[in-house]
Amino acid sequence: MSPKSRTLLLVFALLGLGASSVSSYVHYRLLTQPNYESFCDVGSRVNCTQAYLSQYGSFGGVPVALAGVIFFGIVLAIAGLAGRPASPARENAAAYVFVLSTVGLAFALYLAWASYFVLEVFCVLCAITYVAVIALFIISGGAASQPMSSLPRRAARDLRTLVSSPVALVTALAIMGGSVALLAAFPSEADGIRQQSEAAATYQPLTPEQRKQVEDWWDVQPVVDVPVPKADGTQVQIVKFSDYQCPACRSAHDALKPVLAKYRGQGVQFVMKHYPLEAECNPQLGGGNHYGSCEAAAAYEMAKGTPHLEKLDDWLFQNQSTLNKDVARKAAQDIAGITDYDARYQAVLETVKEDAALGRSLNVNSTPTIFINGRRIPGVQPPAVYDAMIEIALKKR
Repeated sequence: MSPKSRTLLLVFALLGLGASSVSSYVHYRLLTQPNYESFCDVGSRVNCTQAYLSQYGSFGGVPVALAGVIFFGIVLAIAGLAGRPASPARENAAAYVFVLSTVGLAFALYLAWASYFVLEVFCVLCAITYVAVIALFIISGGAASQPMSSLPRRAARDLRTLVSSPVALVTALAIMGGSVALLAAFPSEADGIRQQSEAAATYQPLTPEQRKQVEDWWDVQPVVDVPVPKADGTQVQIVKFSDYQCPACRSAHDALKPVLAKYRGQGVQFVMKHYPLEAECNPQLGGGNHYGSCEAAAAYEMAKGTPHLEKLDDWLFQNQSTLNKDVARKAAQDIAGITDYDARYQAVLETVKEDAALGRSLNVNSTPTIFINGRRIPGVQPPAVYDAMIEIALKKR
């Protein structure tokens, strides 16, 4: 591997490591601080929060951003140590990076597709990591000078060298230990949602200055005609397009719950509309892997008119990490007493499809999407912000 190739690999590995580290920080704050606003959220289309809190933000409980930190850290170590002029593994370093970046490229292409075509958002930090992975793939592919078929044999030789080299062995152990420590220290989605729920239940109102900012924002927002019937006496209508397997939707659910309880009986109507990220009941979506969200939405619709609706709604969000088709069916029976779920499913599914179609007509492209008296509310807001918006809307009426 030439000095130029090694330098370029180091530069793009550092670029990817920096972007992944910042992404991990943002994801961490989103999970642990309910009112955190990411600096890279500049609109509904350019939005890191929607990407990190979507179903594509984590895999197997591991945040994608944190996996990026580990990936680029390994590449940096290979290029920095194995790629040194004096290293016996110098000629193989590019091939190792090429193998890693091939896997990374496939993963990056999948995430880019999910972001741009499923979520329809552009994540700046994510895009930087994609560029870094593509660059590593191209540079390492051009720098690999020996047949890839012989790489396993050469890798076995380099592994023996690694074990005999104190510096290389300590570096490898440090990377392994650091990766385990990062994964252990990072809060799970369940922990983050629990912390947000606790904060939402005890929220404090906005300061006068903060409320003035919300009111100024409210006054300049366009009003969309949301064709949802209003109950008698409704002064403020809140329409939420949601998916039971969407972590951000649960955050919005937890943030709205204490606020809605405060305004119960005061002319505030909350309407749940379903926008499942699953083709069975949202056929125009073109993708989605929330394979229990249609069943969960159907369970909610079947429970309407029963005293168990709110309890079922809470349970479905609280158990979204294990939610699937069978779990949703069982919850409908055990919690809401729905004994004819299968017989009613296809008919109720039409209602869910109508909700999804309504969402598309209103340009809903991510969940949750909330409208308060026709004003589209960006992302997930702290409870105090929802409280202030409802109070402003009541006074304006």
